[in-house]
Amino acid sequence: MQKVFTMTFDPASLRYNDQGLIPAIAQDATSHEVLMMAWMNADAVARTLETGRVTYWSRSRQSFWIKGESSGHVQELVEMRFDCDQDCLLVLVNQTGAACHTNRRSCFYTAIRDGQEVEIMAPMA
Repeated sequence: MQKVFTMTFDPASLRYNDQGLIPAIAQDATSHEVLMMAWMNADAVARTLETGRVTYWSRSRQSFWIKGESSGHVQELVEMRFDCDQDCLLVLVNQTGAACHTNRRSCFYTAIRDGQEVEIMAPMA
C-alpha cells in the first residue's frame, strides 16, 4: 500500500526562475492530452488553487491571465502537481473549447517528421 503524506502547501516553496516565474504545463485530466505551456508566478499559483480557475502570468502584458476569461475557453483545475525539482508545474484541467490561441485544442499541433514540419491538428470548428 502506498503511503500518502499531507502537509500545507506554500506557493513560495516552488523554485521560480530569475523573473519569478515557473513553467506550467496544462494537461487534459481525462484524455491526458498536453494542451499548452504558460507561466505562473507565486500569486498565479495561489489564485489558481483558491479559485479553481487556472490563472497564468502574461509576460507580454505583465498581468494575470485567467484562462478563458475573454474567450470562454476555460480551464477548470482538477489537480496541480510539481516535479521532483519543484521548478515545473503540471496543471490537470477540464478544458472547455480550444486551449490554444489559434483555436486548436492543443498548442502542440505541429510535428517534425523526417525533417519536415507537419500540421497534425486543424483548428476547432
